[in-house]
Amino acid sequence: MGGSCTQRRPAGRRQVLFPFLLPLFYPALCEQIRYSIPEELAKGSVVGNLAKDLGLSVLDVSARKLRVSAEKLLFNVDAESGDLLVKDRIDREQICKERRKCELQLEAVVENPLNIFHIIVVVEDINDHAPQFDKKEIHLEIFESVSSGARISLDPATDPDINTNSVKDYQISPNPYFSLMVRVNSDGSKYPELSLEKPLDREEQRSHSLILTALDGGSPPRSATAQIEISVKDTNDNPPVFSKDEYRISISENLPPGSSVLLVTATDQDEGANAEIHYYFRSTAQSTRHMFSLDEKTGMIKNNQSLDFEDIERYTMEVEAKDGGGLSTQCKVIIDILDENDNSPEIIITSLSDEILEGSLPGMVVALFKTRDRDSGGNGEVTCHIGRDVPFKIYSSNNNYYKLVTDGALDREQTLEYSVTITATDRGKHPLSSSTTITLHITDINDNAPVFHQAFYVVHVAENNQPGASIAQVSASDPDLGPNGHVSYSILASDLEPRALSSYVSVSAQSGVVFAQRAFDHEQLRAFELTLQARDHGSPALSANVSLRVLVGDRNDNAPRVLYPALGPDGSALFDTVPRAAQPGYLVTKVVAVDADSGHNAWLSYHVLQASEPGLFSVGLRTGEVRTARALGDRDAARQRLLVAVRDGGQPPLSATATLLLVFADSLQEALPDLSDRPAPADPQAELQFYLVVALALISVLFLLAVILAVALHLRRSSSPAAWGCFQPGVCVKSGPMVPPNYSEGTLPYSYNLCVAHTGKTEFNFLRCSDPLHSTQDIVCGDSPGALIPLQSGNDLTSHPETLTPVSFIFFLV
Repeated sequence: MGGSCTQRRPAGRRQVLFPFLLPLFYPALCEQIRYSIPEELAKGSVVGNLAKDLGLSVLDVSARKLRVSAEKLLFNVDAESGDLLVKDRIDREQICKERRKCELQLEAVVENPLNIFHIIVVVEDINDHAPQFDKKEIHLEIFESVSSGARISLDPATDPDINTNSVKDYQISPNPYFSLMVRVNSDGSKYPELSLEKPLDREEQRSHSLILTALDGGSPPRSATAQIEISVKDTNDNPPVFSKDEYRISISENLPPGSSVLLVTATDQDEGANAEIHYYFRSTAQSTRHMFSLDEKTGMIKNNQSLDFEDIERYTMEVEAKDGGGLSTQCKVIIDILDENDNSPEIIITSLSDEILEGSLPGMVVALFKTRDRDSGGNGEVTCHIGRDVPFKIYSSNNNYYKLVTDGALDREQTLEYSVTITATDRGKHPLSSSTTITLHITDINDNAPVFHQAFYVVHVAENNQPGASIAQVSASDPDLGPNGHVSYSILASDLEPRALSSYVSVSAQSGVVFAQRAFDHEQLRAFELTLQARDHGSPALSANVSLRVLVGDRNDNAPRVLYPALGPDGSALFDTVPRAAQPGYLVTKVVAVDADSGHNAWLSYHVLQASEPGLFSVGLRTGEVRTARALGDRDAARQRLLVAVRDGGQPPLSATATLLLVFADSLQEALPDLSDRPAPADPQAELQFYLVVALALISVLFLLAVILAVALHLRRSSSPAAWGCFQPGVCVKSGPMVPPNYSEGTLPYSYNLCVAHTGKTEFNFLRCSDPLHSTQDIVCGDSPGALIPLQSGNDLTSHPETLTPVSFIFFLV
């Protein structure tokens, strides 16, 4: 759908033509807009308001980049007002030469969207040239026998201007013998002729001087003069006569230089010198005289140069035949040039998009171009095509204009640019063609998300790592360009607490390097998982996620910890009793230890470092069980001390020690004297306090034992014997503070029953090995006669309502 552009009437001297009916939209190329201006307008003169005539506002002039293009740019557009201005000197005679109709072809181009409009500027002639004679002096010879009324043709003046501004009239200075006649040819040109008013008499006056004046029709008129010198000669009463008054011939533009074109002939009935005819060019443009030559004697016309139909289609010349007596006659010669297919088509790019966005929809205009062939007819008809291996195609418009549009998907990551070759071919008998190549650059859009080089990442980090050290690096690539391909990294999610995440790890936004913010502890955190995101800087931004799992490896950074035997509140070691009749292999006690490490670092081994009696006891390498290696001898002391080392399997290994105090006795009463052999405190006041506390504790224990015994007897009568499985000879107590409730991480292969009896300041512990128990079981029973008795100096008296006492009572006074 396109609008039609019509002409305005001339307004004033400038005669500017504007469209009076403009379409509201110009989706297609508009018809021609015509303006009319006089030649030689001053630079900067306004031809017309082009923006208004195109239906554009003043703001659209700069926003849509309104401009004009032509082969020779004589005009430009004012970016502020949209006026079409004169940019350079406009000389109609120079631009259009001898053509009577002078029109300049322009193209107005606007963008957003691209469109083009055709403009024709008609250059009107002004009277800027005066007439001019080829010769300032004209010499004529006239025989005196010439009768009155004879006419003598004179060389006319030439004026490059046309119409009323060309030569309009001739005048001659007053003379009794001659008058001036003006002859008008069929094409409107005027030629002066001298008319003899009365016979000449050579004896009276041998010469005559006249002044010939040529006037044009301008306002004010311009003029030129020539001096005519007439010599009177003897009689020659017959002028030459051409065979034709007008010669017309058509020749090919490919005619080689120097070829014979036309022979003009004239005859004279006189004899002798009066019959000798010579031929001359008259009233012929200089360009024609340069192109053709005339043989003065034969009248043969030849071309001096190569002919070009595209420059000049027709040559017109006047040929004069003059005999020896000075009489002459003229004829007109018209030479038409025939067109040949000697010009290849031209391709002119009028608008080209600098950058094309990838992903552009098919049909988007990327270039406008036109073709031109200086030949005519079929030789000047042009067709265009492009290669088939590019995602573009050509749409033909009117007046040999074409649009290059997209015809497929554009992907910058596959093809950065396209070289499109446009070939134009004419329809001549022997077709000629030409081609031009344009380069179209594809501009990137953010159509590719970053891609990680791995589907997931797993990294192993040893605990106690250096804070701030790099532990891993993720990498993603983006084939897009510039910010669209610049990738930054961040932590999107984690299985750690959100508040604690930043204290564990961080990631470099530029390099993707993951840093540890703290030293990891395998015993607290063995593994965690991060979700990392790679995000480009496009708009809108695209991203990709990847999982990074961090496995914290164990190091041997924890020494074994001895759980049993535990030290008393005052740091003293506990005692175990061993029957005197214990046989070799008798289980005395067990050293229980754990290691917070894992794997080989948590494999514990037990070794005897020191013993009061070497060889009397042995320790299980892996179990930590202390057994008698032989029977107690008579020389062996009743009280033995063992120092047991617990080592883990790490490199280097870490260790801990446990001190065991063992007393050989068959009963607790027998063991007490040995206990009393321990050295007393040096402070008498402290010793007195100790005895008082022990006495008070014993009284309390006796009271509690009596109450418990009464309750036990009551329960025994009312319950089945199975309920008394735990109440065998010995003392059993459920006590939490002495043994931690659960160490089940592979370092305790057996479970043990521990019974504790509180008697004032003295605590009795009975240990018995039993079947393996669940980790949640904390009440164990046994009938081992062994007892651990720590001595406490504090006043903390602990009683448990569930403490059970044996049938027999033990009383001792310190």
